[in-house]
Amino acid sequence: MEQILTQVLYGERIARQGKLRLGCSAAIFDEQRRILLTKRRDNGQWCLPGGGMEAGESAAEACEREVLEETGLSVRVKRLVGVYSHPDQLAVYPDGNKVHFVVLHFETEVIGGKLGLSDETSDFGYFTLEELEGLEMFGRHKERIFDTLANQKEAFVR
Repeated sequence: MEQILTQVLYGERIARQGKLRLGCSAAIFDEQRRILLTKRRDNGQWCLPGGGMEAGESAAEACEREVLEETGLSVRVKRLVGVYSHPDQLAVYPDGNKVHFVVLHFETEVIGGKLGLSDETSDFGYFTLEELEGLEMFGRHKERIFDTLANQKEAFVR
């Protein structure tokens, strides 16, 4: 289980206070092109499935593992959408650990499994862009969704 997040702080170059950590997130669409979001147990916010990369795994393997752990779905990475390293954002955990995440965001496709909850999620659902407007979203996940839908050939670097 991932560590419970206490808060996300914002400020000019605040990430200098944290340790660098590589993470990933996944865009998963249904047949109606709605995006899959999960609701975090730690803060009640909606987000894309994803998490931290572990030593000894590729970025694609990390993304696929995190999606399986959080949703029960087996996915295959299709393309890199973007790299997100916002230096003005810092994740803070209850033990005082501060992290500056660099996140690789991928578009994926479902190849198996059954959608369900995990010990990190309290809800899930597929949402249209209009429905996203009414949700309390985690961090800058909405930015990643819009970047995915832009279908830009080159990866975004933000």
